[in-house]
Amino acid sequence: PRFTRMSRFGGGKKEEKKLTPYLKAVKSTLTAAICLRNFPSQVVERHNKPAVETQWARELLLAPVVIAKNEKEAVKIEGSINALRISIRIKQMDNMEGILVERFSSFLEMRADDFVILRRKACEKRPSKKDAVKKAKISIEKKSPDEDDDGYDISFLITHYHTETMWRDKLVEFIVTFIQEINSEISDLRLNVNSRGRKVAEHFFLQFVAKK
Repeated sequence: PRFTRMSRFGGGKKEEKKLTPYLKAVKSTLTAAICLRNFPSQVVERHNKPAVETQWARELLLAPVVIAKNEKEAVKIEGSINALRISIRIKQMDNMEGILVERFSSFLEMRADDFVILRRKACEKRPSKKDAVKKAKISIEKKSPDEDDDGYDISFLITHYHTETMWRDKLVEFIVTFIQEINSEISDLRLNVNSRGRKVAEHFFLQFVAKK
């Protein structure tokens, strides 16, 4: 019998057809950049730290690559000889989605040990949307005109230790699947918030109807 390789998120060639050109570019770039090896520090003896984090030696770093679908969605890939850092900018159409993305990313970052390759803080973190809404006193459904889309919401760090104990193609598939499904997760969260708000409003107005 003929067997095809299956991943935990999907399987075989059928899954690759669903990838958009944006995700295909991210996957091919990650596949090329994930060629990592063990490389001890040239500065401190008996230290082996990710070169992409320390930035001690420029000759060990690759030029960062930014793959952008549009102004609101982008992936920044920073490679080095022994580590790879991936920063993801999640689509945010308004301040409501901005707050949901911020809460969702902080929820994942607090559990970074369980995800192994997840960074506890995103590289080039975006400013807090909740604080921006309070200071500007603007509607949560609208975006402030002076607000930019620079920065990223969540980051992953893959070192040579991970590639020695895990399949490299599975790591790439995990990142691509995360990017592919994160927008649907944020949409579901927004629908849940709207449905809860609708039920609260109905319960609130029922008190006035009952009095009459």
